[in-house]
Order: sequence, then C-alpha cells, then structure tokens
Amino acid sequence: MAETLIQATSTELRPRFRDLREWLAGVEALGELERVNGASAEEDIGLAQEVLTHSPTAPAVLFDQIPGYAPGWRVVSNPLGTLRRIAYTLGLPPDLPKGELVDLWRRRFKEIRPIDPVEMTDAPILENVLRGADVDVLRVPAPKWHENDGGRYIGTGSFDITRDPDEGWVNLGTYRVMVHDRYRVGYYISPGKHGRIQREKYFARGEKCPVAMVLGSDPLLFLASCTEIPYGLSEYAWVGGLRGEPVPVVRGLVTGLPIPAYAEIVLEGYARPDFRLPEGPFGEWTGYYASDTRPEPVLEVEAMYFRNDPILLGQPPAQPPDEQSRFRAFMRSAVLKDEIEKAGVPDVVGVWCHEVGGSRLFNVVAIRQRYPGHARQAGHVAAMCRAGAYTGRYVVVVDDDIDPTNLEQVMWALCTRSDPATSIDIIKRAWATPLDPRIPPEQRAVGDYTNSRAIIDATRPYEWRDQFAPVNTMSPETMRKAYERWGWLLRG
Repeated sequence: MAETLIQATSTELRPRFRDLREWLAGVEALGELERVNGASAEEDIGLAQEVLTHSPTAPAVLFDQIPGYAPGWRVVSNPLGTLRRIAYTLGLPPDLPKGELVDLWRRRFKEIRPIDPVEMTDAPILENVLRGADVDVLRVPAPKWHENDGGRYIGTGSFDITRDPDEGWVNLGTYRVMVHDRYRVGYYISPGKHGRIQREKYFARGEKCPVAMVLGSDPLLFLASCTEIPYGLSEYAWVGGLRGEPVPVVRGLVTGLPIPAYAEIVLEGYARPDFRLPEGPFGEWTGYYASDTRPEPVLEVEAMYFRNDPILLGQPPAQPPDEQSRFRAFMRSAVLKDEIEKAGVPDVVGVWCHEVGGSRLFNVVAIRQRYPGHARQAGHVAAMCRAGAYTGRYVVVVDDDIDPTNLEQVMWALCTRSDPATSIDIIKRAWATPLDPRIPPEQRAVGDYTNSRAIIDATRPYEWRDQFAPVNTMSPETMRKAYERWGWLLRG
C-alpha cells in the first residue's frame, strides 16, 4: 500500500483546500476536529491548548461563542498536532509512517516550481474593512496562552508580510505578536530571520517598515511561513508551486502589500524605527521564558480586515515535545536532508529533527558509511547549513541500521558506538537567539547571542567497523516473521 502511494503523481499529491474553512471541513472528515462553545479567552482556551499540545493524537479544536466577544468570532487551536493533519495539509497520504512521509515530502519539495500569486480586486477578506479610528484589535478573542505571559498574544499561528526595500521580493514569516491596545501590537523577531533583515533595512534608512499581519489563514501558507524557504523566494510562489496554481491575493489599502484573498483576519500598517513598547515575556518553543520584557518594535495598525464570522488561528509554542515541534520536525527534517545532500554528502539514508528538542536542538543523521570521516562530514554540514544552523545544540550521526526517528534506537547507538573522548566535535560561536535559555547573563549583556554545537559520531568507527561487535537483534526479515506469527500476544 505504501509503495503504491509513494508512486502517486504530483497532481494527486496536491492540497485539496483553498482556505482555513475548507481545511477545517477536511480535518473534520478525517475525524480530527472537535467543537467547543463557551470557553473563555482569558483562561479556558489556553488551558485546553496546554492539554492538547502534548498529545500526538489530540484533535484540532474550534472554539465558538467565546464570552465577552461578538458572536461569530472564533479560535482554532492545536491545528497541526498530529502527523495525519500535517500530511493532509501538505496533500500527502495521511496514514504513512513518518519516515516514509518525509521521503515522499522531499520528493514533492524538490518538484516544486514557484508560481507567483495572482492579484484580485475583490475577495472574502474584504467583507469587513476598518480604517483609522474604527480599528479595534481588541475585537479579536486573543487568548492568554501561558499563565505567565506578559499579555495576550494574537500572533502565534500568524505570519507577517513584508517586502524587501532593495530587492522587492515578498517574505512571509512567523513571529510572535502581542496586543498593546486597540490599534497597536508589538512583534518580536529573532536576529537573522528574513523578516527582521527586511525590517532593519527600512529602519537603517530612518523609514517606516510596511507590514501586514495575517492572523488566520490557509494552514499551508502558515506552514510555509515557518519553514526554511530559500532567501529571496516568496512563500506565496512556493505555495503556488506546491498547489499547481497561483495564490490569490488582494493589494493592501495602506501599504500595497499582497494580502491572501481568503485570509480570516489581517492587520495592516507601519512600524516606526524610533518607537518601541515593552513586549513579553512569552513562553517560547524551548520551553522557557528565556527573553524577558524589553522594548520591541510596534505595528501601528491603520487598517483591519476580517471575514464574516472570522477565525483566529492559534498555534502557541510549549515545552517540547508539543504541537509546534511535531509539525516543524516533519518539515525541517525534509529540508535538512535535502541541504546535506546538496552539500555533497553521499548516502544519507535518513534525517530527523527530534520533537523533544523543539525540532532544532537535537538532530539525527543516518548514513551508510563510505569512507573515513564520512560521519564527521555529515555532522558538521547538518550543524551549520541553513536548516540546522539556527539555535542548534546536538547533531548525532548514526549508521544506516538505526532509525533516526526512533529516539530509543538513537540513544542506544550513542551509548554503545560513541566514545566521549574521541567521538565529539565542538563548534563555537554558532548562530543562536535571545530565546536560548543557556546563554549566560554576561553574554546577553553585550548582545552576544551565539552558542556552541556538539557533533556526536555514534557510528561504528569506519576503520574497524567490520570488527565491531555484532548486534544481538534479529534481522528485519526475521523480526517481520516474529511479529506476523506472535504479534497477537501484544494485543492482549
């Protein structure tokens, strides 16, 4: 069955939904959507998300009839919490093992040929348009996601649209967004991210940075906005290529930026280089409040767009493994494997960016060893290529008999095939973030947001691999026979 699915054509493997509403209908058809009425934004939705996010089988939940907010305003949480929903979002078969899904996704990823968005003059996002004094961000039921957050975070399942002032290309990037008042929201972007690079270009000239924030969207656009898309390539074009048709957009009335025609809620305006307000703290993807309250740029909202009965897409990080680490592990593993191979490393048989490390801090590469130094080469490339460089910590390289997605197998290989004195390389001053809780206070004080990386060679040493003690496990063929004959005992 799996082999038949993997042979499917690109046309058959395209996403089948146009917007968040069609996506929710598809997820409900999969039996993975629950509806809840009457939960509060002040406490209940955040509590529910904390329960949902740590379970790899939890449903997506659509919250409606939220007390204190106008009828029709809704919130969806835990949208991408299961592998089945991730696969559905990408147009892949929903019931393959994750290793097979990653390989299938990599094939599709390589086949994508960008298609630029198409501009429309009318669209559902224009059903309600507020300008000037009518803007009121407080209409949106932004939850208090974590009990110690410094405010309401309206931007967790969101993305910011910006345009490079020099090169003209449009970027979609996911960054956290905190509500200040009716017409101002603060937004933090880690150093080195594409959206921050573009914002700094405007600020360096003393110019305002135009921004459109999409707070509820087609989940495929959201996934693209938090994936390592190559610099200079717009996520709109990438999604268009995956779908096989252009993403419909409308031109923002204030900034002229392209806004998704089928978005749910959009804020549009400018951030000034000379104006900041305190932002944070916010419970981040590392599982810590690693960055305290500090002044951050502010979007002053000049236009607010929303559909009738709009839906806020909620996707807050939590202590991993959580919802965010699960979908990012899937997306990032495919990209990381592709980048390692593009760097010339042969015989990479598998890659997994483990959920327990937030899909960044603990990455595993499985190789079929071909020459001395092969494992170190794979580890160093994995640690420093684009997909692996940002806030990494450990890269473990294993042999091809180890499943890189299986944490127990990986740790067994690490414990039995690596030697602490000779198997570990350290890279210093690597790209990190203020969100890294392990950066010392004195280093933070001078703005040094770098860390170190450990590359652990957990392969059989190449030079004497044939003399390495044989494993005591059955061959795959014998193991399959054992489960076919005696697997019924486990069903009790």
